[in-house]
Amino acid sequence: MSFRLHVVTVSAGIACMMASAAQAATPITVTSQAATDGPIQYTVKVTSKVFGNAQDTRTIRSGQSDDYTWKTVPPGGPVAATEDCPDYSSLPVDANGKMIRQIQVRVAPVVAKDGVATVQISFQAQTPKGTKSVTANGKTLTCPNATTFSQILHFTMPTNGSVKTVSLTDGTQVAVSAKR
Repeated sequence: MSFRLHVVTVSAGIACMMASAAQAATPITVTSQAATDGPIQYTVKVTSKVFGNAQDTRTIRSGQSDDYTWKTVPPGGPVAATEDCPDYSSLPVDANGKMIRQIQVRVAPVVAKDGVATVQISFQAQTPKGTKSVTANGKTLTCPNATTFSQILHFTMPTNGSVKTVSLTDGTQVAVSAKR
């Protein structure tokens, strides 16, 4: 009989522990909105007369950032450059060391509880516009005449897939869509 009594005592103890754990659990709240920290698909489209056009789609979370980099051949082809040219290491070059166009966009969104994203866009671009004569270390060199542009923007947008288009001061347009 003591064996049966022991089993009943253990079973009653487990039942009491389960009941208190159930009472201590946090209630679940159901909302119609998705979590703000979930993955969001961002599409960035750049349209520029000077730097060219580019588009890509990535998935990131609120509070993260993502860097988009596009390298393309400029109209008229790549421009010859040598390592002796000033700032050569900062120029976008192809496999042959010739300067090409490059667009870099950093997207950094933070999504609020209501699903509205506050977005920071950092835009940087370079392209060759012919050549220029440069004197470096007593030598006259022919180097790319680089056109550069950069701008930082802040804006808000919904995360329902609609597109937000912003114009930069040089006329470049950046269209961003965000979809859960």
